[in-house]
Amino acid sequence: MVKDTVLVTGGSGFIAVYCIIQLLNEGYAVRTTVRSDAKEQLTRDMLRAAGVDPGDRLSFVRADLSSDDGWKEATQGCRFVIHGASPTPNTMTGAEENWIAPARDGMLRVLRAAKEAGVQRVVLTSAFGTISYGHKKKLGRPFNEEDWTDTTSDIPPYQKSKTLAEKAAWDYVTNEGKGLELATVHPVAVLGPVLATDFSHSITIIQRMMNGLPRIPKVNSGFVDVRDVADLHWRAMTMPAASGQRFLAISGHSHWFIDLARMLKKRLGKRARKVSTRELPNWIVRLAALRDPNMRMMAAQVGKVMDASGAKAEQLLGWKPRPVEDSLVDTAESLIRFGVVKV
Repeated sequence: MVKDTVLVTGGSGFIAVYCIIQLLNEGYAVRTTVRSDAKEQLTRDMLRAAGVDPGDRLSFVRADLSSDDGWKEATQGCRFVIHGASPTPNTMTGAEENWIAPARDGMLRVLRAAKEAGVQRVVLTSAFGTISYGHKKKLGRPFNEEDWTDTTSDIPPYQKSKTLAEKAAWDYVTNEGKGLELATVHPVAVLGPVLATDFSHSITIIQRMMNGLPRIPKVNSGFVDVRDVADLHWRAMTMPAASGQRFLAISGHSHWFIDLARMLKKRLGKRARKVSTRELPNWIVRLAALRDPNMRMMAAQVGKVMDASGAKAEQLLGWKPRPVEDSLVDTAESLIRFGVVKV
């Protein structure tokens, strides 16, 4: 027997497609939004690569977060919405106004459609970037869900837009939602098996390491497996205790990139022969940032410990993420399988 229908926005996204897989495996019918025929085909191809045959339990609706078109149809008859799509530019730099208004307005567009359709709960795929940026003093502890990025600080436009969009979502639910529930999931850097040659930004560093990046920048980050992120979305969607809550998605503690390089060499042996364990001096990263805008975000992060705690999700929802090392190996092996890493 098919359970309720769930809308997953932006179905071709890395996290979104794993949410679709999770929901199908749990017995739900899934409707997902895509912007084009090509995105629908990509979503179907990724499901096929994962060995998933959705049959008639998966349907597609054309909808774009910059327009009202399609959202009434997308949300109609759905009990839950998992909203991960974000209408942001394809570069990590650019004028703030090109980021903030589209992210906020797209968010509110989905929430309004959900309320009108009688949706019970929306689970928002937010970001660690809504928690960890702009803090003027060291916290002296791992980041947690009580922390918010300071949007009055000099922070990158992506993190600022995600933070303001999330705040707009909470304000809407509080002031206008009329019973609509909200929960948010905040993944750190996401690893896990890729299902196509188009994959998330977080996995690019693993691809570059495996392909022979000469030196490893001294960057620290938390990591989590995409399959565990999807599982957390499902728990945040179905468990009563999740309503009105934010949840950080991280496996254990943060790691330096050099730690990942050592894990790859230990677990993959000859297949990781191109992986370097030589660290890149911070001054070189900062020098490169003067010329390359895409390096500025990394330059701002070198040497900083970006630890966070997933204890809330583990204790409140019974979430159990797999070890980072296992996710890392699965990521690398999938990159080899798709031919984007040559060993």
